[in-house]
Amino acid sequence: MTILRTALIAGALLTANAAQAGPAAPPSTWARCAVCHSNTKGAPDKIGPNLYGVYGHKMGVKGTYKFSDAVKKSGLKLDDATLDKWLENPAKLVPGNRMSFPGIKDKAKRAELIAYLKTLK
Repeated sequence: MTILRTALIAGALLTANAAQAGPAAPPSTWARCAVCHSNTKGAPDKIGPNLYGVYGHKMGVKGTYKFSDAVKKSGLKLDDATLDKWLENPAKLVPGNRMSFPGIKDKAKRAELIAYLKTLK
């Protein structure tokens, strides 16, 4: 009975730790984003907004960052499709935004970043 109880407790602890495991490790492409964006809960905005928890939210409303009128008025939701277009060419998706980033042409690298952003919660 003691061995079974120990095994059950160990299993419960492992499950709890797995559930609390935070965001995934950032992909190498994140280094381009990290120049302007933070990615941890409660971290201050940098040149651009903190990207922690943005996935699934409306663009330009989360946090304390002062977004451009173009971004605030876009009405876009940060889902897979929107993020893919944004990361490919921000100026094309939302003309007049302030993000001075040319985009990422490699679809696989954009997909890695989107998958990573989903873990930031």
